[in-house]
Amino acid sequence: MTDVWFAGGVVADGSGADPAASDVCVTDGIITAIGRAPAGATTVDLDGMLLTPGLIDAHVHLGLSSPIRAQFGFQLSAAELAADIFATAGHALDAGFTTVRDTGGIDAGVVDVIANGKVRGPRVLSCGPVQCQTGGHGYYGAAWEPTELWNAHHIPGLCALSLVSGNADELRRNVRESFRRGATFVKLCVTGGVVGGHDRLADTQFSTEEIAVAVEEAAARGTYVTVHAHNNAGIRNAVRAGVRCVEHGTGIDEPTARSMREHDVALVPTFAVIEQLTDTESMDLGPEARDRVAGVRQRMASALGIARAAGLRIGLGSDLIGPHQRRRGEELRLRAELESPMHALVSATSVNAGILGLGETVGTIRVGMRADMVAWHRDPLRDAKVFADPEMAVLVVKDGRVMKGKAR
Repeated sequence: MTDVWFAGGVVADGSGADPAASDVCVTDGIITAIGRAPAGATTVDLDGMLLTPGLIDAHVHLGLSSPIRAQFGFQLSAAELAADIFATAGHALDAGFTTVRDTGGIDAGVVDVIANGKVRGPRVLSCGPVQCQTGGHGYYGAAWEPTELWNAHHIPGLCALSLVSGNADELRRNVRESFRRGATFVKLCVTGGVVGGHDRLADTQFSTEEIAVAVEEAAARGTYVTVHAHNNAGIRNAVRAGVRCVEHGTGIDEPTARSMREHDVALVPTFAVIEQLTDTESMDLGPEARDRVAGVRQRMASALGIARAAGLRIGLGSDLIGPHQRRRGEELRLRAELESPMHALVSATSVNAGILGLGETVGTIRVGMRADMVAWHRDPLRDAKVFADPEMAVLVVKDGRVMKGKAR
């Protein structure tokens, strides 16, 4: 075993504590000491840079890395889709993200090739295909195409956007099928969405009883359900059913936030995708997406304030889609504008790790944790725009291995 000290930096450990000058010792991928490097130690010189935990994005779509209209129209080859997916995985790592939670669109093959080092990328947790109701959010088949043909568009081992259920029994079968394919948690769409096919943003989808079936199946495997949800009716249905997390949460009001707090349901807001979708031309989306996104950012910002006041655990997710996913840290910049750079960092590290069930292994810089760390060329806690610039993440360490930058 060889000890390597990351020395001469300032550590923001992900807990929210003030940064402090410290050296960090890594042994076989684990942080084994924090203090001062002994004389003669093998060191990586940080030259005064801020060292943070590796960032975590709790809401990604690696499987939606191609031009959206072409992808939803099934106009792209498997080779092109794969190339785009793997490029996006590398971009995430280069932006300082060492862990991501994929909330719909990839099959386990993508997770596996990244985990075994054949493709550069962060640690990936995946729900596999999203669970959606017949005609609900997540279903993008043509109106004339029979619903049962939708699964034929999946590319096994690479991408599978959603599984469609018409009732509780079908949902149970589809959740089990997702676990068979390697999912480690479940995601349901319980309201309409901004990039919709046959749904409206105000729709509620799946009944409380149906959602509870997914919760039961997840609990049987020691894991949880998160839900795509914009409106309060859908969120309340999901909370009553026993889900553990809400994605987006655009319309959260005070009673809904109190209910989430009482049931320890976390929230993952997603501001970067809203900014992204305002430019529908570059995103190759129709005008209906522009109409749907109107006012969403303001409502989501209001919901964030309500959630913070209610004491919810608030994670961080970018939800970026399409080929423009290089600036994943934009989500931290946007959150910093609404709260503070430190709030954004804590949400993207220790809080997200807890939401993902990884709080004992990643998300903070402390002894016993996996050595996922990022050294920043400039201090993002002083200027949050640094988080949004991948060039500022000059040293990215995952499991103790330098994945970007040079060890000096």
